[in-house]
Amino acid sequence: MTDSAPRRVRVRAPELIGKGGWLNTGDKQYTLADLRGRIVVLDFWTFCCINCLHVLDELRELEEKHPDTVVVIGVHSPKFVHEAEHRAVVDAVERYGVEHPVLDDPELATWKQYAVRAWPTLVVIDPEGYVVAQHAGEGHVHAIERLVTELEAEHEAKGTLRRGDGPYVAPEPEPTVLRFPGKALLLPSGNFLVSDTTRHQLVELAADGESVVRRIGSGARGFTDGTADSASFNEPQGLALLPDGSVVVADTVNHALRGLDLATGEVTTLAGTGRQWWQGSPTSGPARETDLSSPWDAAVFGGRVWIAMAGVHQLWAYDPADGTVHVTAGTTNEGLVDGPGTEAWFAQPSGLAATPERLWLADSETSALRWVDLDGTVHTAVGTGLFDFGHRDGPAGQALLQHPLGVTALPDGSVAVADTYNHALRRYDPATGEVTTLATDLREPSDAVLVGDDIVVVESARHRLTRLRLPEEAVRVESVAHRTRRAATEVAPGKLRLDVIFQAPAGQKLDTRYGPSTRLLVSSTPPELLLAGEGTDTDLSRTLELNPALTEGVLHVSAMAASCDDTASDSGSAAGSNEYPACHVHQQDWGVPVRVVEDGADRLPLVLAGMDEG
Repeated sequence: MTDSAPRRVRVRAPELIGKGGWLNTGDKQYTLADLRGRIVVLDFWTFCCINCLHVLDELRELEEKHPDTVVVIGVHSPKFVHEAEHRAVVDAVERYGVEHPVLDDPELATWKQYAVRAWPTLVVIDPEGYVVAQHAGEGHVHAIERLVTELEAEHEAKGTLRRGDGPYVAPEPEPTVLRFPGKALLLPSGNFLVSDTTRHQLVELAADGESVVRRIGSGARGFTDGTADSASFNEPQGLALLPDGSVVVADTVNHALRGLDLATGEVTTLAGTGRQWWQGSPTSGPARETDLSSPWDAAVFGGRVWIAMAGVHQLWAYDPADGTVHVTAGTTNEGLVDGPGTEAWFAQPSGLAATPERLWLADSETSALRWVDLDGTVHTAVGTGLFDFGHRDGPAGQALLQHPLGVTALPDGSVAVADTYNHALRRYDPATGEVTTLATDLREPSDAVLVGDDIVVVESARHRLTRLRLPEEAVRVESVAHRTRRAATEVAPGKLRLDVIFQAPAGQKLDTRYGPSTRLLVSSTPPELLLAGEGTDTDLSRTLELNPALTEGVLHVSAMAASCDDTASDSGSAAGSNEYPACHVHQQDWGVPVRVVEDGADRLPLVLAGMDEG
């Protein structure tokens, strides 16, 4: 940092507090004082959130490049009630391969101290204990890496940088046959194929659902085609059987579809490049040349392989005949909106099941069961939106689920739902419009397959397949309803100033070569909450007008900004001398619950990147 550079804004970092304590530290409890001298990156995450999982993958490279100066601390801040259970956080840390300390903050104490408003949010604390940057959403690690390099030089010179081993202590591995399995498929042989997600493998089990026939994949994270022993996956999930007898695998963290030849065990890549899809990327094209984003499940419907593209809240399709992929439904906006596929909104679709007339889907973040007609129209059977969830049976309009990940079509035309965070198997009957509970005391069920009169459930957090007889009568369950643990933001009636804070990272500038480089989309639930200010524009600040007749609702805000390396700042050459500078997209969706009160705030700041000084 040169003498002429502007002084970096610094705010003293609040203490790290979490009732659940610390994980991945060998039972040692930490304070910020213990981390003084290190560059600390706080990652506010919750394990249901696909964007949070993307950031975990982005952070791995930063941790590898700066092992003796950077300490990443995950601050787990739950959205769903289940995520506030300490055991569930322990499971999630292992499930997603988190190799840094995690503070379990079930009451959102640290989240509130840092005024966080979105999952994921990254906060950078310098070696003297001051907050120097905050970023919401994905795609920021390149900017944080540059800031880390500056902080290393600055604090090395000041004598305030302390190098050494980090506080991470790896837990002991557990010797189970499966480890957090994701999805299962009944094979023509009567055996089961299971995605052994945390071990980055597929496992074929005998008809008993327990005996291992073979493992497919090396067991190490990777993206390699080849034989059953040499091929590699990265947290595979969904499985679908093609008419030719081969299997399609949703290779989630590789952002790819893989093909498995059951006869030979050979693994190939069918779709995806290994790179994550970003706004502006192609939405159709040759399958091997088109980026995907966290495909979570796959199902054959209408002659094509439909993909639950959890990472961008869409459905896509892969056509095996011509080797292409394209978007079939969803706008990339996160929420629950029905209608034609081009107008529908989803929220992390994670499970698919096809019948001849309908494609059923578990839309996990809206705790919803939805379906797509043959003409591409999207409907909702159960679920109301991002913030309402629970375990309630009865008429579908009032019934509640909690973050379901799987759906299974039953022979009588009804649907079984793996109601993951309720640890239950639920049933929806389109003929009666009723929701019932088939089984409880399952641990994070994520999928189920029919085998004769039985249903075999993937009990992900018990690391096994569990066979149940399909019951004739429903289980009676005490009804519970929840709202997200996030407190609503109190705002004043009338005009509300929305400011999305974006400061281009050091060494970058807004990319205006092809027009405006920013976009802001605003809507609300219910739609009547906004009298003015909804819609899309390029300005990151906007005045909203709230309806005085309503006292609460949700503001949906989606912001995007593109920045490119500023060659002038790096080399002293004229700006724009590099015709193809490296460019980066910063984006985030916020769902902000608001409560309208007389003495509420008249300004709503949301930090995309930088520090709010307003």
